Order: sequence, then C-alpha cells, then structure tokens
Amino acid sequence: MLAAIMLCTGLVALDSTIIATAVPSVVSDLGGFSQFPWLFSIYLLTQAVTVPIYGKLADVFGRKPVMFFGIGAFLLGSVLCGAAWSMPTLILFRAIQGIGAGAVQPISMTMVGDMYSVEERARVQGYLASVWGVSAVVGPTLGGVFSDYVTWRWIFFINLPLGAVASWTLARRFKERVTRGSHRIDYLGAVLLTVGSSLLILGLLEGGVAWSWGSPISLAIFAAGVALVVSFVLVERRAAEPVLPLWVFRHRVLTGGNIAALGIGAFTIGLSSYVPTYAQGVLGTSALVAGFTLAALSIGWPFAATLSGRLYMRIGFRDTSLIGTTVIVAGAVLCVLLGQESQVWQVAGACLVIGLGMGLTASPTLVAVQSVVGWERRGVVTGTNMFCRSIGSAVGAAVLGAVSNATLSDRLAHPPASVGGDRLPRSVDATSAVLTGQGAADSAAMSFIRGALHDAVHNVFLTLLVVAVLIVGGLLLMPRRRAQAATETS
Repeated sequence: MLAAIMLCTGLVALDSTIIATAVPSVVSDLGGFSQFPWLFSIYLLTQAVTVPIYGKLADVFGRKPVMFFGIGAFLLGSVLCGAAWSMPTLILFRAIQGIGAGAVQPISMTMVGDMYSVEERARVQGYLASVWGVSAVVGPTLGGVFSDYVTWRWIFFINLPLGAVASWTLARRFKERVTRGSHRIDYLGAVLLTVGSSLLILGLLEGGVAWSWGSPISLAIFAAGVALVVSFVLVERRAAEPVLPLWVFRHRVLTGGNIAALGIGAFTIGLSSYVPTYAQGVLGTSALVAGFTLAALSIGWPFAATLSGRLYMRIGFRDTSLIGTTVIVAGAVLCVLLGQESQVWQVAGACLVIGLGMGLTASPTLVAVQSVVGWERRGVVTGTNMFCRSIGSAVGAAVLGAVSNATLSDRLAHPPASVGGDRLPRSVDATSAVLTGQGAADSAAMSFIRGALHDAVHNVFLTLLVVAVLIVGGLLLMPRRRAQAATETS
C-alpha cells in the first residue's frame, strides 16, 4: 500500500522536473520558446489553487474517490500533452495535469495520516520525501534520455503504466470508512484566486513580448488581476471555511516560513527551468548531460536535510535556516559568475552548493511552522506552506520568464552590424536555432543568438540572487525560537 502511495507521489514529483531537459526538443517540434515558462507556471498554478478544495472534498466524500479523480485527471492530461500539436495546446493540457496533481499530492499525505500511527509517520514521511529526491535526479535525466534517443512525447506517456499500477493497488488495498460531515467549500475564493493569479502571470509572461509593458492591454490585465486578488482577500475574511485562511499570515513564525516557502519555490523552478537551457544552449551539451548537471541539486538537498535535524535541535529553526540561506546566496553568486566558456562541472558545483543550502532551509522552516500550532491546525499550516511553495514556483516561473524574454527581445531587436538584421529573426523564438542546432551555417548569427541566450540566463541568475536575499529577509521575521518549540504542541 505504501508503495502505491509512493508511486502516486512519484507521478507528481517526476512531472515537475522531467520536462526541464526536454524544452529544446519541445521548442524544436512545436515552436514557441517565449511561451515555454507557461509549461511550468500553468501546471504549478492549477496544482496550487486546487489543493485546498481537494482537502475539503476528501473530508466529505473520502480519500479514495478524490485520489482516483486526481489520478484520472492527471493521466488524461498526460495523454493530451503527449499528443499536443502546438505550444498553446500543450500549455492547456499541462493545466489539466496540474488539476490532477493538486489532488494526488495532498491526499497521499492525508492517507498516510489515516494509515499510520504518530510514531510511524516520521519514518513513512521520510520515504515520501525520498521520492522527491529520487525524482529530482531521475526526472531531468529521463527527460534527457527521451529527448535524445526517443521523443519528448514519451515523458508524458510514461505516466500511463505507472498510474495504472498505482490505481489498481489503491483499489485493492486501501479501505476507509467515510464519516459524512457538514462542510462549506469556498468556491468563490478558489475562482477569484485562480483567475486573479492567472491574469497576473499572463501579464508577467507576455508583457514586453506580445505587447509593450505600458500598453492598454498590459495595464488592463494587471489591474484586473490585482482587483481579483484584493477581492479574494475580502472574501476570505468573511468565508466560513476559507480556501486560504488569513490568520496564518498574522504569526511571525508562520509569515517567515511562508515567505521562505515562496522563495524556495521560485528558486527551485528557476534552476529546473534555466540550468538545462544554459547547459544546452550556451555550453552546447546534450540533454542527457544537462539532466545530470541539474541532478547535482538533489544530491546536496537530502544530505543537508538529514543533517538539519541535529543542527536545529542545537541552535534553533531560524538560525539553521539562516545558515542554509547563506549557502544558497553563495550558490546563486556562483551561478551569476558562469560565463559562455564555463565548464559543465562548474554548473553542477553551483547546483550542489544550492542544494546543500536548500536542505538546511526547507526542512527547518517547515518544522518551525508546524511547531507553533496544535494538532487541530497543523494540517492547515502545512497545507498553506505547500500552497506558498507552489505559488512561488508558478509566479517565479512567470517572473523569470519575463526577465528572460525581455532580455532576448532587447538583444534580438538590436543585432550588431556584423550579424545583419536580415539574417536574424527579431523574435525570442530565434533562440530555438541554438537549442536545436539548426542554422549552423551562419556562424555569426548563431554566435550572437548564443550570446543573447547567455545574457538572458545570466539575468535570470541575478534575479535568483535577489530571491535568495529576500528569503533571508523573510527568515529574519521569525523570532529566535529554539527547537524545544516543536514539543509545545498539543
């Protein structure tokens, strides 16, 4: 039974990273390099905003039907993604995948809570956490293998047999008694949050590319997004069972931990999205090598997370996390220093350092968040922290995509005379020529595009450095609470 839950978790974890190294192949086949950040943003956004709704539905109808719905939606999205014929359709089908993933991840954790005692959960949660670590290694590598030797479409089709095995095992082994209760699902809040966040992400990704930042359509999109988010806050203040309770942002530990989760989500998606692009497009490596480069992140992360438990028992949650964010800042500086002539091992080394910092930051902040509330609220604060990390990833992908697209648009709009504007498409999608190895006959144009791609990724890494500093600021909001706080819960 645990194996089935781990397999379900693996489906979601694998799909969060496997597409990273396949981006060049997808762009080569479907086009739309400027739109590829949407492949991450839309998946993470639909996953994040559906998590609270599924939690309430699981209390009303039981875990099994909600889990089966999630797996079914995820597999349907996978089939459609594998059959996508254009970048817009692939983005749409990724949204369907995200809707399914929003059920699979939290319900898996809830089922573990139903099946195992308090003493057993720590060990079982360790197994589930290891799934994410393994997926972080296997995902980019498997994506590189499929891209280089088969087709990128198999990164989605591979979900079908895995999902079928997981569903069959759950149907046979998982038994539950559903206690019907009275619950009110905050549909209005969920709709406002989804539409408002989507509009803001749309404005960030397409601003400066599809339309200018100061154009009427850009201003209208941002204004509508802000208005809907403000309306969401007003609705949540009066909702009987809000989709996102606002009281979690009034506690210093919870606020600091959630800000850190936002930053961690943005940082993780930034590396997953742009390290493979940099390795392939700037350094000229294969998709498989790019996957191994990114895998260095997951080597340091679980190793440091294991050590963080002993450390925060001695010096506290905040100080342990601050040590971790200092390491993250150092890794971000190493990324910023990468150039067009850097070696692959230097990229992997920077990812390893950042992984060590993440392990010393993510685990202590989550435990700190859980330690300041009683058992009856622990699920709420844990779910909110997961929500913040997912939203951080979604918004981070949008912001970083905007930075990348703006840089590429500026560089391609002003080519040097040696290249010649007539030989260079003035479009962000011209970078696909580098990523796919096409157009090698015009070495001057290819070299210029490669340099433009390097500048874009360099600015992304600079933005990630700012994010790392913001994580430090969020952690400083937390009081210096010792690890004994973990025992103060009821």
